[in-house]
Amino acid sequence: MLRNQQNISQKQQQSLQQKLSPQQLQFIKLLQLPTIALEQRIKEELELNPILEEANQVEVGQERLETDDEKPVSEEKEEGLETLEEYEVDWDEFDSNTEYDGESYFTQTHPDAEEWQNIPDPYHATLLEELESQVALLDLNDEEQLIADQILGSLDEDGYFRRDLEAVADNIAFNHSVYIEVEDVDRVRKQIQLLDPIGIASVSLQDCLLVQLEQASNELDGRELAIDIVRDAWTAFEKKHFNKLLQKYGVSEMELKDAFDAIKGMDPRPGAVATEMEESQNYIEPDFEVYWRNTDKKNLDKGEFIINLNQRNTPSLRISPDYEQMWNEIKQKKEKPDQQTQNFIKGKIDSANWFIESIKQRQNTLMNVMKTMVALQEDFFKYGDNLKPMILKDIAERIGMDISTISRVVNGKYVQTNFGVYELKYFFNEALETESGEEVSNREVKNTLKEIIDNEDKRSPLSDQHLADRLNEQGYKVARRTVSKYREQLNEPVARLRKQII
Repeated sequence: MLRNQQNISQKQQQSLQQKLSPQQLQFIKLLQLPTIALEQRIKEELELNPILEEANQVEVGQERLETDDEKPVSEEKEEGLETLEEYEVDWDEFDSNTEYDGESYFTQTHPDAEEWQNIPDPYHATLLEELESQVALLDLNDEEQLIADQILGSLDEDGYFRRDLEAVADNIAFNHSVYIEVEDVDRVRKQIQLLDPIGIASVSLQDCLLVQLEQASNELDGRELAIDIVRDAWTAFEKKHFNKLLQKYGVSEMELKDAFDAIKGMDPRPGAVATEMEESQNYIEPDFEVYWRNTDKKNLDKGEFIINLNQRNTPSLRISPDYEQMWNEIKQKKEKPDQQTQNFIKGKIDSANWFIESIKQRQNTLMNVMKTMVALQEDFFKYGDNLKPMILKDIAERIGMDISTISRVVNGKYVQTNFGVYELKYFFNEALETESGEEVSNREVKNTLKEIIDNEDKRSPLSDQHLADRLNEQGYKVARRTVSKYREQLNEPVARLRKQII
């Protein structure tokens, strides 16, 4: 009898894997967070660690405390934080991290920079609160008020009511034992549609535009035709079948254009008004300031760059002198406190030292990245144009850090320039080769593509292939699929949807 034998082998493998120290983990978390988050993280650390406190500027240079059996932190930095790139880091572990450890500083102050005090933002009622106050004026009965509450609570971010009418009636019946007809739900919804902003609680874009047109002024050019088109010829309108519409209504091109202009003048997202207001209140706090200071009026190229790292609201930190004195007294006593107390104090001191050191290392890394970016994009920071091809690898190679680290530095951070505020990601773009062999940034190609689209004949917009041909005629070697990708990134629709009546 033959038996099949399976050879089962065990393989033992040794691998050397270096773990990140607490300093390195802290540094990674600090590195990826912007200025506003840094300020919040400092406040949290000050509350958590009694050893740490804010220091006046005259105290910043004070030497930090060294604990027993420990090298100075400055020496540890050379073996720890600065060799971070030797460690394999699971960067995905920190993608959702919102902590921020650190302090910041200015290298110089720009003469035009202003220090703003913390002024509380004025209160703005939310869209829901405004609608509730308007619904209160509709003189609804108890059942209708239940319906209105359901509708207002179901609006999406654009102000649309996407729930089934039956679901609202069923919910009221289940929770309040009140039986509502579907027709009553729709009747209340249509009342809400006429509130400010008009079109709120619409069930579709067609419904939203139609109610706005019906409530628009009779003096609006093309209003009556626009109502007919939206109500009765929606599909032809969506697909911009102009010839079909001209034949259906027997109007001139100018009359059809007035109707389209009237429709385009309506708000397709009535609920987004409040959202945009809320977003506008979330001010960007630039992490850097970069200015070109010209020192020779006769030669505009002669001067120097001023590069600042924002520290407006971030305090300097130090070890509390009281705890430093307490620690020194503990070391001098013959009868020392229990080991648990010693470990607690030493741990807090270590944590404070690491926190301060991580902040300094963060500052150095951010400044090195920003200085390198300025060196590579010198023309842009001087004149506001001529952005050159640049990728993360270009920065990483010059400052001797990993690409992943550079990615964390630039992510979500902004720089104030003479030409506006830019996200650091803006400056990174791939290179494309022209027919002459010269490398240009893909942002330059996108700008050229945008100009071609803006100046095309809107009666007969250019297809992606024709756009690629136009770019090739100007010396840019791009394929049709590349043009399609760039067009989408520019939020430009396909040719059919760019068609207009002139």
